[in-house]
Formats: sequence, structure tokens, C-alpha cells
Amino acid sequence: MTNSSNCTETDLKRYYAVTYTVILIPGLIANTLALWVFYGYMKETKRAVIFMINLAIADLLQVLSLPLRIFYYLTGTWEFGGGLCLLCFYLKYVNMYASIFFLVCISVRRYLFLMHPFRFSDCKRVCDIYVSVVGWVVVCVACLPFPLLRLHKDNKNTCFVDLPIKELDLPTSITLMTIGELVGFVTPLLIILYCSWKTILSLKEKNSALHDLGEKKKALKMILTCALVFLICFAPYHIGFPLDFFVKTKQIKGGCVQKVISVFHAVALCLASLNSCVDPVIYYFTTDEFRRRLSRQDLHDSIQLHHLSYTRKHSRDVLMEDTTE
Repeated sequence: MTNSSNCTETDLKRYYAVTYTVILIPGLIANTLALWVFYGYMKETKRAVIFMINLAIADLLQVLSLPLRIFYYLTGTWEFGGGLCLLCFYLKYVNMYASIFFLVCISVRRYLFLMHPFRFSDCKRVCDIYVSVVGWVVVCVACLPFPLLRLHKDNKNTCFVDLPIKELDLPTSITLMTIGELVGFVTPLLIILYCSWKTILSLKEKNSALHDLGEKKKALKMILTCALVFLICFAPYHIGFPLDFFVKTKQIKGGCVQKVISVFHAVALCLASLNSCVDPVIYYFTTDEFRRRLSRQDLHDSIQLHHLSYTRKHSRDVLMEDTTE
């Protein structure tokens, strides 16, 4: 039984290493490119661009932590200290729930802008910035139990999946799981589904103008894409997470059952990480401006524009230095 368990753990670590390696390069390129496009060319739009920028930042932060995870799962040892281990472990959940939060914000923003255009057309970008800041703070505080439950003085050379978890009594475990599932998964899912449902109903209105109909279809396309990404990447994880938590806290026993839950949790965790590669699909296929800016001509023009801006700034700095001398 012990040999079989060790074999399963080794296979899961190889699976983690391979999956994270596959995610690393596409996620790094796609999210860096997304931030570049958003910063340079989408300042004029109010359609959830701030939330998209924050979503790309959350995904990029997760991608940047993957090399350490890949190194650990390939070598089987952690040599960077317990503090950095817990930080990387903590950031994994911060980035995941920040992604969930901003997917919800994108869906709500598009829904409100579509269904109540006069009320929200004058909504300044600073409002979205405030919402984003509050969202980051709430997510960071809400995710603190993840590293706090893993604080141990022993096992200094282990990290991530091998971190021991503090044993909790059954009522406390159920309370934590219920709050986490309701706030982190069920409520966001219901909000996205509600936005999708109301947008679909608006398409059936007979008095919609052709322009309004086109805008509603674009909004529905974005909201449904957010819902699809949400379900594919985060639903499996939130189904398996309570079971895995009960296995680690020894509330669920039985070698075969534990093995099945561990494998399912590993697959679900990798799907959650895959979100960093999938989110740029939302930008490209649901945002006309983003797709247009990535066309060959616009991309060429944007590179020239950035180069011209840099040249002018450099020339101005040189001129100022010469003047001061």
C-alpha cells in the first residue's frame, strides 16, 4: 500500500511539472501582450478595461510563480526557505480568487453598461479602480487561512502539495468549507449566470434596434465566455477541494478513496491554473478593439508609435541635459 501511494504521489508531481511547464510560456506571452495592448490602446473605452487589466495582472502573477513550482516538482526538494514557500502557496489562491472576482466584475460591468446605458454611461474609470482595489484587499484577506493552516516548523524542505495541514475538528472544517464555497464559488457563479440570463432575455425583445441588437450580442458573447471559463477552470476545483481538505485533515479515510480524490484534485488544480492561458481568449474573441489592435497593420503601427514616443522622450531628456550644462 505504501509503495502504491508513493508511486501515485510521484506520478502526480510529474503531472504538475508537465502541466505547469505547458502553461508557463503561453501564459507569460499572452498576458504580457494583453497588458501592453490595454495600456497603450484601450484607454478610450469604458467597457470593463480596468477589470481586464487586473485580470491579466492576476494571471501574470500566477504564471511568474510557476518556475518555482516546476523546480520543486522536478527535484522533489525546496531550498528557498519556508517564507518564500508559503508566499508562493498563498499567491496561488490569491491569484485564483482574484481571477474569479474580476471575471464577475467584467460580466457585471458589461451587463450594466448594456441594460442601463444612460445610468452607467457616465461612470468614470476611477469607480472601476476603486472596485479593483477593494477586490484585491478582500481577496488577500480572505485567502489568509490557506497559508495559516499550513504553518509548521518541520518539513523545511517540502512545499506546495507536500505541506502538512493543521488538523481541525469536523465542525470547524465544515464551517470553513461552507463559507469558502459560498463566497468563492457559488455566489460568483450565480452572478455570472444571472447576467447571462438577463442578457439572453434582452435579445428576445422585439423593440430592439439593429445597433442595440448587435451590442447585446457582443455583451452576451463576453458574458457567456466568462461563464464558460469560470465553469471549466474553477468548477472542478471547488467540487474537489472540500473532499481533498477532508482527506488531508483525516476526516475521510480509506486508501482507494483517498487516491481517487487526490488524483481528481490534482487535475482540478491544474485546470484552475490553466485559467491564466484561457483568459486572453476572452480579450481576443470578445473585444473588437483588442482583436483589431493585434492585427498585423495595427501591431506594426503600435510598435512604430512606441518607438517614436521613446525617441522623442530621449531627445527631450538630452536637450534638457545640454541646457542645464
